[in-house]
Amino acid sequence: MAARDFVEAFVAEDLVLQTARQVAKEFGLTPITPGAGAVLRLLAAAGDAKSVVEIGTGTGVSGLWLLRGMRPGGVLTTIDLDGEHQRIARRIFISAGFAASRTRIITGHALEVLPRLADGLYDLIFVDADVIDYAGCVDGALRLLRPGGMLVLDGALAGGRVGDPVARDPKTVAMRAVVKAIRDAPAWIPALLPASAGLLCAVKSR
Repeated sequence: MAARDFVEAFVAEDLVLQTARQVAKEFGLTPITPGAGAVLRLLAAAGDAKSVVEIGTGTGVSGLWLLRGMRPGGVLTTIDLDGEHQRIARRIFISAGFAASRTRIITGHALEVLPRLADGLYDLIFVDADVIDYAGCVDGALRLLRPGGMLVLDGALAGGRVGDPVARDPKTVAMRAVVKAIRDAPAWIPALLPASAGLLCAVKSR
């Protein structure tokens, strides 16, 4: 536990991120942890990401981490069903110094929005949404990502249940199937990280 706490506190969040996190808590949302946010920023920076898709805007916590890792001028396309949450996220992004042109905020169901996005254009796709939709999001990501692009799924450990064959609740079963499918698919080069609720990261094969 001490090691986990150290990891989560390794990169401190500033006042803007703390505010976004507090507002998320007030709405009953569970954003990614600071440790997971640092991973997202790292991946966006390592991939020199210019075009990123986020599924699950929330109040802007993960989006802000992504924007801070993306190249200057890059655009974050963020999708969520809740327009009120997105209005808060928009204000958070602006208060952090990002121009409105740096984000494309789309209100709607991800599985209906993703087919409207361009093939092979995106450098990174982050999914933090209803686990039941994950399989469809993975299919969409395979089409949308450029070769060498990165897919990141939050919640991949399902509260520690994903590796427990006895756990048979619908969401754990769905996550287990997605984790296995990505691990076994030649289209992906995957790794499972224990940050936050588990981040499944996979690079699209070139």
